[in-house]
Amino acid sequence: MPPEKSKIVFFDGVCHLCMGSVQFLLKQNKKENLNFSAIGSQTFHTLLPKDSYSHLPDSILYWKEGLLYMESDAVLQLVRELKFPWNLFYGFSIFPRFLRNPIYRFIAKHRYQWFGKAEVCMIPSPNIKKRFLD
Repeated sequence: MPPEKSKIVFFDGVCHLCMGSVQFLLKQNKKENLNFSAIGSQTFHTLLPKDSYSHLPDSILYWKEGLLYMESDAVLQLVRELKFPWNLFYGFSIFPRFLRNPIYRFIAKHRYQWFGKAEVCMIPSPNIKKRFLD
């Protein structure tokens, strides 16, 4: 499947919260239709226009079949890909972005302080490596 038609989670490869989120998504996405790539990877640079880099959050982004979701929208779109009961969190989409995104930004801003920062990126096990792009 061409990358522009894929479902790709772009994540901060040194953030413990982000890496934990990736591991959670791997476990709870039974359809195995999510792929993963670090922010700044070749896939990231191929799919996203260069002039957008400075405007994008550096935590988690979700590329879904040609559309890029950011901040709380990314999280809400991702929970839709998960099995029950996690997919019920999509119900939070009833709250407007102007309420959801400040909470997302607050957590993202403090993620290194609260959860730490790894010295190296996560190395996927052989059985899940096929879901990681470049």
